[in-house]
Amino acid sequence: MSEPSVPGGRGAVLDLPCGETKRVRELDLGKREFDCPCGDSHAVVMDVHPPDRFLPEFLVEILQETIETTSDDMPEFGTAHLMGIVLEEFPEAVVSEDVSEDGELGAGIVWVTDFDSRRLHEIIVELVVELMEHAVSHADDDEVVSEFESKMLQFDVSEFVDQYRAQRDLDPEPYM
Repeated sequence: MSEPSVPGGRGAVLDLPCGETKRVRELDLGKREFDCPCGDSHAVVMDVHPPDRFLPEFLVEILQETIETTSDDMPEFGTAHLMGIVLEEFPEAVVSEDVSEDGELGAGIVWVTDFDSRRLHEIIVELVVELMEHAVSHADDDEVVSEFESKMLQFDVSEFVDQYRAQRDLDPEPYM
C-alpha cells in the first residue's frame, strides 16, 4: 500500500484510499485529521494515541481486563486493536504504515482512513458496542442479556460521540 522509505530521509508515502498520497512525516502526534486534495478530510491515528481518544477510560479498563491479546508487542488491548477492528470491517477505507524504524515520528504504526475523525470515532463506538453485544449474548443470564439489549436500544452513538468529543475537546482544528 505504501512505498518504502524514500532516500534523503523524507519517509514513507501512504497511498490513501481516495487515490491521493501523503508523506507520513507530514503527520504529527497531535494531528487527528487532515484536509486532502481530494476534497475530503481523513482521520489520522497513531499507535501511541491512547484508546481513551475514542472511549471513556472506565470502558478501556474493562476491555483491557476482559480481552486477551495474543501479541507480545501489544499485550494490552489498545488503539492498535481498535484500528484492527476498523480495518477488518472496512479494509478498503484504511491504510497503515509501520513507522517504527523512523525515529523522527514518535510512533510505531500510523493509520489513515477514508473517514474524517468524527466518523471514525462513531465507527469505533459502533464496533465496540457490537463486540459488547456479542459478548453479552453469550451470558447465561437472560435478564442480563435483555437489560443490555434494552439499554443499547436507547444508546445514540452520534449523541455519545458529540458529548464525548466536547468533553475531551477533540475538535481537530487546533491541530491542523
